[in-house]
Amino acid sequence: MPARAGAANFVRHAEQSSKWLRISVFQRGAGRGRRRRSHGFTLSTDRYRRPQLPNDHLMQATRICFVRHGETSWNAEKRIQGNIDVGLDEAGQAQADAAARWLSPLPIAAVYSSDLLRARQTAERLARALNLAPILRPEFRERRYGLFEGLTYDQSRSRYPDVYSLFEAREPDFVIPYGGESLRQLHLRVSDGLRQLVDDHRGQTIALVTHGGVLDIVNRVVRGTSLRQPRDFLIPNAGINWVSAQDGGWKMEAWGVTDHLTMVGLDELP
Repeated sequence: MPARAGAANFVRHAEQSSKWLRISVFQRGAGRGRRRRSHGFTLSTDRYRRPQLPNDHLMQATRICFVRHGETSWNAEKRIQGNIDVGLDEAGQAQADAAARWLSPLPIAAVYSSDLLRARQTAERLARALNLAPILRPEFRERRYGLFEGLTYDQSRSRYPDVYSLFEAREPDFVIPYGGESLRQLHLRVSDGLRQLVDDHRGQTIALVTHGGVLDIVNRVVRGTSLRQPRDFLIPNAGINWVSAQDGGWKMEAWGVTDHLTMVGLDELP
C-alpha cells in the first residue's frame, strides 16, 4: 500500500549486531521516480552492505529478514489491496530481483511468504537466488481492509468518512466493516505466526516476505510500542528489515534498508 519516501520528518533506529551498527534514517514526502539517495549510515568508513555473520552470543538467536513485497500497480495508484490478489508490476519485479541479489550470499535457511500473489512473486525470486523453495504461510497475509479494498485512500475517506476516521485513528478493536479486520486481530495472528517461526528456527537465519500492514505489527512487537501510536517508521516496497529473537525477547537490527534499490520503494501508507 502506497506513500512516498523522501523529504522532512526524519526517523532513526540504531541497533548493534555483532560487528556492525546500522542507523536507518528516512524522510517523508519526495515524489516517486527520483533517483534514490541513500539515507543509511554506519559508524565505519564502509557503507552498510549486509549483516555480518552472528557472533557466538547470537548463534542461539533466531534472525529474521523481513522483506516487503515489490511494488504493484495498485501501490502506485494508492489503492488499498488488502487480501485482493494483485501481482507485481514491472518496477516491483525489478525490486524483487534486486532484493534477491542482495540477500543471495547470506546463509538463509528458509524463505517464508504470505500466500498472496505479490508476496509469492517476490519470495520466489528470493528463494531461487538462495536455492530454496518458498514456504507459504497465510497468517502473514495483509490485513483485511473490508469495504476499503479496491478503493484509493482518497475514495475511502470521501465515501466512508466515519469509518475512515476510526481506521485512521488506529482504534485497536475497530473491525473494518464487510469482512475487515481489527488491529488487535491482526496483531494476534502475526505475533502467533512469529512465535512459531522462532520455535522452528532457533539459531538460524530465515527470510519472510510479507506486507505493509503485517510489518507495521512486526515493528511494534519488536519495539514494544502501542497499536494506537502513530507510525514513526517507513515500510518501503522491497525494503529489508532485520530483527532477532532470543530468550523470549526481540531486538531490531535494521529497518527499511533500501541500499539495494535504484529508486526508493513506495511506503505502505499514503
